[in-house]
Amino acid sequence: MSAATKRSSKAAKDGTVASYIHMGGKIGVMVEVNCETDFVAKTEDFQSMARDIAMHVAASNPLFVRADEIPAETLEREKSIYREQLTAEKKPEKIWDKIIEGKLKKYNEEVCLVDQKFIKNTDITVGTLVSNMIAKTGENIIIRRFARFQLGEEK
Repeated sequence: MSAATKRSSKAAKDGTVASYIHMGGKIGVMVEVNCETDFVAKTEDFQSMARDIAMHVAASNPLFVRADEIPAETLEREKSIYREQLTAEKKPEKIWDKIIEGKLKKYNEEVCLVDQKFIKNTDITVGTLVSNMIAKTGENIIIRRFARFQLGEEK
């Protein structure tokens, strides 16, 4: 983790766009994973990690890459739902903040790619997978964005 933190200030402008098609063409994913140099971007380990992340997106359907991308109105809507639940459960108001904080953390684990348990190894998150690759390569690596398409899905 400390290697990842040290490298986080380095510009990651190289990388790859990986894709994954699942279920006979019913789900498709493209993901952009950036690193500092094309040397690392071309390695089998980096390419494999990018493909694995694309496969993970196909399986887990995250909505955001990181928690800081969640719109404020979405967070407020979630908090409102939690407050209604706590009111219905007659929980004391003085503990609401802690409960809501815990529920938001759980929400992030469901909708944020880097906070999700990695499908090929549920002992780690996708964020940990990336941090491990940063430690291995010595370069800053970030998941920039992804797009997931499902046949017949309406936005």
